[in-house]
Amino acid sequence: MPVADGILRVANCSGFYGDRLSAAREMVEGGPIDVLTGDYLAELTMAILHNQRQSRGEHLGYVGTFLKQLQDVLVPCIERGIKIVSNAGGLNPASLAARVEALASELGVAVKVAYIDGDDLMPRLSELQSAGEAFTNIDRHIALQECDYQPVTANAYLGGFGIKAALDAGADVVICPRVTDAALALGPAAWAFNWQRNDYDALAGALAAGHIIECGPQATGGNYSFIDEVPSFREIGFPIAEIEPDGSFTITKHPNTGGIVSVGTVTAQLLYEIRAPAYANPDVVAHFDTLSVEQAGVDRVRVSGCRGASPPPTHKVCINASAGYRNSSELLLTGLDIEKKAEILTEALFDSLGGRDQFDEVNIEIRRTDKADPNSNEEAMASLVIDLRSKDANLVGRLYSAKVIELALASYPGYCGRSVVNSGSPVLVHWPALVDSRHIVERVHVDGEVKEVLPTSQLGLPEIDCQHPPVGLAEVPAGQMRRVPLGRLFGTRSGDKGGAANLGIWAKTDESYAFLYHFLDVVRLKALLPDMAEYPIDRYEMPNLRALNFFIHGVLREGVSSNNRLDGQAKSLGEYLRAKYIDVPLGLLPEE
Repeated sequence: MPVADGILRVANCSGFYGDRLSAAREMVEGGPIDVLTGDYLAELTMAILHNQRQSRGEHLGYVGTFLKQLQDVLVPCIERGIKIVSNAGGLNPASLAARVEALASELGVAVKVAYIDGDDLMPRLSELQSAGEAFTNIDRHIALQECDYQPVTANAYLGGFGIKAALDAGADVVICPRVTDAALALGPAAWAFNWQRNDYDALAGALAAGHIIECGPQATGGNYSFIDEVPSFREIGFPIAEIEPDGSFTITKHPNTGGIVSVGTVTAQLLYEIRAPAYANPDVVAHFDTLSVEQAGVDRVRVSGCRGASPPPTHKVCINASAGYRNSSELLLTGLDIEKKAEILTEALFDSLGGRDQFDEVNIEIRRTDKADPNSNEEAMASLVIDLRSKDANLVGRLYSAKVIELALASYPGYCGRSVVNSGSPVLVHWPALVDSRHIVERVHVDGEVKEVLPTSQLGLPEIDCQHPPVGLAEVPAGQMRRVPLGRLFGTRSGDKGGAANLGIWAKTDESYAFLYHFLDVVRLKALLPDMAEYPIDRYEMPNLRALNFFIHGVLREGVSSNNRLDGQAKSLGEYLRAKYIDVPLGLLPEE
């Protein structure tokens, strides 16, 4: 076993491309760790890296800020035997690996660098389609060939056993492409404890650990509903997963850092960006409705008992496709006759442009933030948002913006805007799909050699599922009710899953969960959030976490870069729900 005391300490220093640069140094200097990970690849990030490579050269396509972090920590990591595992390779792991080797040479330290590829399906996309792979959109149920979009990236989400193979070969730094976020912890754990492919319960535990720490300080008090529980938001500590040989683990953070690690913060992150409680990965399906979460000390939460099952026979694929061009304007409508003012502007605008029909898509929305009898100019304002899309860049370019500006003195009273002038921009849509795992082979490059790693589903292992014990519900207190904001009792965590959004909600007590379980069905959720009523919604139950998860289809259209919502990633959706007033039994409310 590569770890001395039987515990593998995996510390994550990045939750997204743009996270705190100093976090890598803080994790290395703040206390003992065995593995330093960094997660940089949201679905949108792959599109960003594509644009970077297109505009600045084919040698790019990786996360450059990773090298800035490595400048601070590479030498101490090598001296202390800390392994570094990151998905910063993005679309070009080979180039980033070469840059890491060059940096090591500059710093005068000997480093064995491995990189992984095999995720990039773009060169084989037509071939795979001819072989019967439809790349059907998971959200929209449309085959890729049935749309007019032009794919520009197509990357399968790889698992963790390529990482294990790299570490088995003695790598100090492992540069990954589009692996699943949680694989960054699962791979090192499989290496440390020499887990086999069918050690599903242990692998499921490590997968849960990786899912909790993948978004950095979201597991340690960041974006946490109950803000009064967080002692300090200054320099919140990044999370550490102390993984045990059976896959159980403890989430903690370095001492003397901001934030908090509690059952609540860990539960919130378990609910983040999931669909069903059966959380699928190329290595295992982890059943989040079987695990136990308990406070094990100050800033220490232990998670155990996560059951695992055989992985699916498919890999998820992140496809980004070109969908033409878009432009948008936001104009302010003030005072009386808001609807009429919007009508005056839009009719004049589209008349000057030659009509709406020439655009592929027109979205017009009035955001009623205005108040009656306002106390300030700003309280009298609503927003008119116009969003256009066309395959013709000229239609939604400077000509459109010029026509909006021309109306400044010839339109509704009080004309002004927050964003009027825009030259337009390309639209990349996210197209989540599945591909048969028989088409996937991970390639691990280390010491000038290439090792191929097949997916677990292709190894002919017996299928294993897991049983879910029945869970009873507590009694809901009877008697008098009181109307309070939902968030006074319940926490939430929400986020994007391609064109869908998830909204997880949890209770602190068994009695509160029993009330939530019976109260908040899909019909009630749509009544509380009427702007969600048009979308299909699935409800999933996790009594072990006192939690429900709602999966809202289509609300984010075709991903964050293609919708015009103020919150294009649904990060605030949970807090929106917490602001709604509901009637609850007095017996559930804390004593005042």
